[in-house]
Amino acid sequence: MTSNEIRESFLNFFEQKGHKIVPSAPMVVKDDPTLMFTNAGMNQFKDWFLGNSTPQHKRVADTQKCLRVSGKHNDLDEVGHDTYHHTMFEMLGNWSFGDYFKKEAIEWAWELLTKIYKLDPNRLYATVFEGDSSENISADSEAYQEWLKYLPAERIINGNKKDNFWEMGDTGPCGPCSEIHIDLRDQPEREKLDGAQLVNTGHHLVIEIWNLVFIQFNRKADGSLQPLPNKHVDTGMGLERLCMAMQYKKSNYDTDVFTGMIKKISEITKIEYIADSQIGISMRVISDHIRAISFSIADGQLPSNVKAGYVIRRILRRAVRYAYTFLNSTEPLLCKLVPTLIENMGSAFPELISQKTLIENVIREEEESFLRTLDKGIKLIETLIQKNSDTKEISGEEAFILYDTYGFPFDLTLLIAKEHDYKVDQKEFEKQLEKQKERSRKATSSQEGDWITLIEGVEPIFTGYTNYIQENVKIVRYREVTSKNRSFYQLVLDQSPFYAESGGQVGDKGVLTNSSGVSYPITNTVKENNLSIHICDKLPDLEDNSFTAKIDLDKRLSIQNNHTATHLLHKALRDVLGEHIEQKGSMVDYDRLRFDFSHFQKISDSDIIEIENRVNALIRQNITQQEHNNIDINSAKEMGAMALFGEKYGESVRVIEFGESKELCGGTHTSKTGNIGLFKIISESAIAAGIRRIEACSGDWALNMVHNCEDTLKEIKAILGNTPNIINSITKLSDENKSLTKQIEELNREIAKTIVSNLIDTKQTLANYNLLILKGEYSSDIIKNIVSIIRNNYSNSILISGTTHSGKVSLSLAITDDIAQKGINASNEIKDVASMIKGGGGGQNFFATAGGKDKSGIESAIDKLIQNLKTKLN
Repeated sequence: MTSNEIRESFLNFFEQKGHKIVPSAPMVVKDDPTLMFTNAGMNQFKDWFLGNSTPQHKRVADTQKCLRVSGKHNDLDEVGHDTYHHTMFEMLGNWSFGDYFKKEAIEWAWELLTKIYKLDPNRLYATVFEGDSSENISADSEAYQEWLKYLPAERIINGNKKDNFWEMGDTGPCGPCSEIHIDLRDQPEREKLDGAQLVNTGHHLVIEIWNLVFIQFNRKADGSLQPLPNKHVDTGMGLERLCMAMQYKKSNYDTDVFTGMIKKISEITKIEYIADSQIGISMRVISDHIRAISFSIADGQLPSNVKAGYVIRRILRRAVRYAYTFLNSTEPLLCKLVPTLIENMGSAFPELISQKTLIENVIREEEESFLRTLDKGIKLIETLIQKNSDTKEISGEEAFILYDTYGFPFDLTLLIAKEHDYKVDQKEFEKQLEKQKERSRKATSSQEGDWITLIEGVEPIFTGYTNYIQENVKIVRYREVTSKNRSFYQLVLDQSPFYAESGGQVGDKGVLTNSSGVSYPITNTVKENNLSIHICDKLPDLEDNSFTAKIDLDKRLSIQNNHTATHLLHKALRDVLGEHIEQKGSMVDYDRLRFDFSHFQKISDSDIIEIENRVNALIRQNITQQEHNNIDINSAKEMGAMALFGEKYGESVRVIEFGESKELCGGTHTSKTGNIGLFKIISESAIAAGIRRIEACSGDWALNMVHNCEDTLKEIKAILGNTPNIINSITKLSDENKSLTKQIEELNREIAKTIVSNLIDTKQTLANYNLLILKGEYSSDIIKNIVSIIRNNYSNSILISGTTHSGKVSLSLAITDDIAQKGINASNEIKDVASMIKGGGGGQNFFATAGGKDKSGIESAIDKLIQNLKTKLN
């Protein structure tokens, strides 16, 4: 079977077992603060496991795109070096939510593997949880008895808590698990050593292919386990490993999942793939990383310097580094691999097809940028090598600056240093890196207490589409959270008008007021695993647990206006620029809005005006909002509603319609477009290859922007003597300025000529070279002109200047080319004396300057420069 056939067979099998086949969730997680990326198949069902919402189906199956490159699930360093670790991988999974349990899960797993996939039963092993006396958890005898129906006892292996007890995190649903392993060794090896002895020992051919998790406990913050009222099944099987088993390969990279990509890399680079070599490792790294990068971009995560974007940039740069170092690739390579990826995986994941152009352009721009970084980094290392020629060692701090400030890979620093017989202080580098990680940990660390449940079995309701004040509100549960040395409370309400931050719209603020009239400010509302959480600095008095919830109405109305404005902007952009426009992100606050979209060139000023005019025309039409709740997603698409890429939609959706603008949207909106008042674009810019950003405002903020512009024009007009034609006056001033600047430049050149003539007349001799010394009050422009005249008209000459100008102190050293060719480096020399004027400097090998604060050090610095040059030129 091919990988596509294996995937399809899995889904068909579980569909026949009564499972609802659902699409993969986006790989980039948006509404879960505990995760940046989907790292397991169960992530999209967390709120069902946690009891935050009712499962829509009792049985579910899917193939989920996952990424493991951060936190405890970090496989990045192993990728490409071994046969089975990956960044992005597919997780085939089936789930039961309070329906079937261990018996059916084990029975169906065995049936699929041995009857449908026809894997050799004699090569299969199962592990079961052996129990843990420290936590008073008994062994999983139920799973053991089920496995005895299919496997002899010697191939059912007890596993410890580390391997066979699955936990979502420090708290939450958990339970024993049963892994299925397969022995892929050749028969002679199997006869020498029983595969049971190699299970969970890290052997690359005796590997886990399927994990059956039986969720039956809840881990509390104090570490105790509480039995769950409903038991669940959560299974995950890596498609890549399964393909290795089914296609009789010894490496995932030898399966059809990767061979087409490796072949394409070999074709482009004209280098043969040799598995057991740095070339082989590099091609495997690239064939893996292109999947992670492409899927992330397709799901809406662009490379950047923060959070999830930084992770993607790091993966991309790792791939470029391998291509650059070991495949001699000095031009973009990864972007050329996107069509091959689509050919292999596009049928299963159509988002790759729809986002092909964006993926290619973003990757190409990132590659070009990092290749420039590599080139710059190599030059910086060469400078360090020259600087440290005495010790032949690059300090850990210097290597860390290259890594942290310039993005230059540390392993490449090691490689280049080794080529020059230099050492790098790795311990100091690691120390600096750990300091950075510790700063990051402190910035993001938080401690969460257990949820204290006050009312059982309540599914919270959002009433804020129609209500701004909600009476008779009850707190369903709460917990205390400590973050950045600040403690606060998270509250879940049974009904709430507070909108939780999601879909680009900020969360509501407001107050909870109890029956005694005491108010408790709600500082923010956020969403976690589909649960609306209200942030409160102080825990409300729970004596009668009855409150009135009231949002900050002024802010909400402005937020609603801005959210509707983004929909109107989206419509106007498509009308003016074309239907290729797709929303790629947004931010909606009370005072401004931001809209990111696909477009491959700067928008002209005339188009900006046209877009703005169209939005304001729609506002003046005072179009009434049409809301379509709980309609089938396919019906919504048929009516022309636009869905946002990278978003996970349920089977029923909400559509917001303003005339011809129709979008799937869960946010809050104004009732009529006229409420927006005025729409004004603040800026338009590029944020990535093929992605533009418009920032705008509406209502009072747009009016204030207009007033500010008018005030600025009035001030300019007053400065220009209240001229009736501002443009002509400014143009005249600009022309006069250019003319005066030209005259000053010419005057500086004449002054410089005179100074050079005087310097030549008073020249000194230094080791048979002309030494010209300049002191006094001179501008940097004069100095540059003097240097230019000397270098273009004289030889065997050295200019040293120590000058002041407008309170600034300067040193400079210029040498003619014949002296530079003798190994004298002006930049190094000037750096050596810069501290004497309490400053710093540098420059080129023939001309360098230093700026400082202490003019009393000029004479000493000049003397030292002369002495140093005399020593080196004799």
